[in-house]
Amino acid sequence: MTITKQAATGSLIGLALGDALGFPTEFNDVPTILAKFGPWREMELPGRQKDRAQVTDDTQMTLALGRGIRTAMDRGVLAPLRLARPVREEFVDWYHSPENNRAPGRTCLVACRLLDSDRPWQDASQIHSKGCGANMRVAPLGLVPGLSEEQRSGAAQLQSALTHGHPTALAASDLTARAVYLLTQGVDPTGLVGHLRSYAYENRSVYRETWLGDLWTRSQDPSARHFAERGWDECLAVLERLDAVQRTADPELDPCTYTGDGWIAEEALATGLLCFLLFPEDPVTALRRAACTRGDSDSIACLAGAFAGAHLGAGAWPKEWEERIEYRSELLTLGALWDA
Repeated sequence: MTITKQAATGSLIGLALGDALGFPTEFNDVPTILAKFGPWREMELPGRQKDRAQVTDDTQMTLALGRGIRTAMDRGVLAPLRLARPVREEFVDWYHSPENNRAPGRTCLVACRLLDSDRPWQDASQIHSKGCGANMRVAPLGLVPGLSEEQRSGAAQLQSALTHGHPTALAASDLTARAVYLLTQGVDPTGLVGHLRSYAYENRSVYRETWLGDLWTRSQDPSARHFAERGWDECLAVLERLDAVQRTADPELDPCTYTGDGWIAEEALATGLLCFLLFPEDPVTALRRAACTRGDSDSIACLAGAFAGAHLGAGAWPKEWEERIEYRSELLTLGALWDA
């Protein structure tokens, strides 16, 4: 089933489409978005029919991570040092790229500047930042086939920690990758939040030292276990909130009202998931709902698109949208690699 639906291609294209749809609405409240773009259920991909639909740093960093994973796995089994080196290089290349002009987050810029040195990556990590910049780019780790649960979890946390070292950023990245993976495997969306809550409880006291090294010592936590629990507990709290509203939320109301504005990692995960779960079989409507929010619209829509595409596959998206998306050929190349 996974092979025929092309989940990796669907997820990466969905992420980029959500990013492009949310790019012009970010930093606007819902009344302003409606005044500018009309009814949210009719929102169209920005730009004229012939134009490339521009994405933000969210898609750029997803591709950077994807290239880093590909390089690491070309060299052998996915392992901490083997992953950290090429992903770090990709992030630094992105930092210096002339195309890095899409209002990137401050945490990513500061961390990537510090990564461009010979210091240990743990010293570059922004230990107090749990911005959504780490989990909006983590989808590739839910899409790569053949990883063990430990590899997927450790790699998701490591890629987060290169820039966002806060334990909640690590846990939210791990959960985002887990959600994408479960959807590629055909998990029923109605049971998804329950799966994620169980996963969070199981991993609540686990500090992935093999992958993270002594990162936790940069925080004020008394132990590695305390550090890990702090992050998982914040994610569990927002998953409980999501679980309580996912069946009763009014789709006409801004999803941020229920699960937060998405500027921080655990809220981006929950609100992106809520947008997907409101319309699990109607991916374009899920993206439009995510883009018409008062919060971090492009990142929320990125995540909603990654979830919807993982669930429904490459056929989820309108051809005329997919053909216009920026970085299309690279998205399709990575998708084909992981769908194979």
